[in-house]
Amino acid sequence: MKFFIDTANLDEIREAMDLGILDGVTTNPSLMAKEGIKGEENIRKHYTDICEIVDGDVSAEVIATDFEGIIREAEELAALHPQIVVKVPMIKDGVKAIKYLSSKGIKTNCTLVFSTGQAILAAKAGATYVSPFIGRLDDISTDGVELVAQIVDIYRYYDFDTQVLAASIRHTMHIPQCAEAGADVVTCPLKPIMGLLKHPLTDIGLEKFLADHGK
Repeated sequence: MKFFIDTANLDEIREAMDLGILDGVTTNPSLMAKEGIKGEENIRKHYTDICEIVDGDVSAEVIATDFEGIIREAEELAALHPQIVVKVPMIKDGVKAIKYLSSKGIKTNCTLVFSTGQAILAAKAGATYVSPFIGRLDDISTDGVELVAQIVDIYRYYDFDTQVLAASIRHTMHIPQCAEAGADVVTCPLKPIMGLLKHPLTDIGLEKFLADHGK
């Protein structure tokens, strides 16, 4: 399973890279604004800065919601760097755009997916990734991880190439749960990833080993 970090913070990206487990990055206008990155030129430069840090795919989101606008923005974003994957929303014109972009060899990430039906449409259109938002489903008392498992089963049954990218990860346990469900990728902030390192028995065991060594 691939690990993507969901952030626009360059220091956090570097920290995840230094850990040796980072495969890519996802980001969006909200995360850019959180880091104080404003203006089209600055945002696009920030995307290329991220691409210079990581080796894998970097998802960059379109703002337009009409077919022509999505295509225009997608082509501009894809031209920034070979690692750019264009995030396109799960809407009618978004699906049409994904089909067009995939035919042109532009990688896409179909975002804001909340059902198996939406995931099927994304795969049929040729999306590189599909992003079910599991945390937001949990917020409305629906099992987000179960949706990931259902999409994985459908994709395997029909041999779709689209990768299942579990998004809206809210806590550390979501990560192994998504791994058990068969997700190809998880994307989340740095904190849940670092949480995987922690276990009280590890701390107790290490403390004892060091104490015994000191004797």
